[in-house]
Amino acid sequence: MPRATEETPLTGGNVSAGVVRAGDTVRRPAGPWTPAVHALLSHLHAVGFRHAPRPLGIDERGREVLTFAPGVTPWAHRMDLLAPADRLAHVARLIRDYHDAVAEFTPPPDADWRPVIPVENPDIIAHHDLAPWNLVVDEPTDTWTIIDWDGAGPGTRLWDLAYAARGFVQLTANLAYQYQDRMAAARLRTFVDAYRLDECERRALVPLLVTRTRAMHDFLRDQAAQGNEPWATHWRTGHGDAWRSDAEYVERRTALWTTALLD
Repeated sequence: MPRATEETPLTGGNVSAGVVRAGDTVRRPAGPWTPAVHALLSHLHAVGFRHAPRPLGIDERGREVLTFAPGVTPWAHRMDLLAPADRLAHVARLIRDYHDAVAEFTPPPDADWRPVIPVENPDIIAHHDLAPWNLVVDEPTDTWTIIDWDGAGPGTRLWDLAYAARGFVQLTANLAYQYQDRMAAARLRTFVDAYRLDECERRALVPLLVTRTRAMHDFLRDQAAQGNEPWATHWRTGHGDAWRSDAEYVERRTALWTTALLD
């Protein structure tokens, strides 16, 4: 594969070192997980799911090559992109489409995944980091692309969805992004309705909203204690506190979420 003559570093993520744009491609460090991730992305495109990068192989420097997704991430100061209810619902349908598309995926027998937090009794290959910072929206073409698949691996639909709800619905203690309780509950209902959860799944999701959020705090705490990067830096710079505060925020409103989803 020819090397592009000009490369532009891509920044903005928490784990984006070494990621560059070269023409219409993205080059990023490969690892033992890359063959499995490329098999996953190839499957998604083969079954018609076009909301993920397409893998293009490995370049002469050993980096994985993916198609570049133009647009912006609705994160930090762009969360207003997802404020309208129809756009929030669009994200939930996108996640449902992904989960349906991956349901028939058979991983390679030697697949080496690296999900951040392993899950018991997995039923799909989950993304594990479905969040505003991993969604690219190209408004001129109305193209929505989920990026950063390196952490994909065995998981469950509800584990993925609980994590996604925290970010996209904005179930957070951070006052800069927090909705009033009634609006937050309505947004959660919009999100879950669009994903099409049944009553049993809705009941299971409510406590999982807390469990999934707290799991990120515990993961960062444990990784920091072992000195593992980049997680130790994230812990030191307050990410663990943010996840703990969000878990407490969600837990205090368990009755509100239950009423919103089941009444």
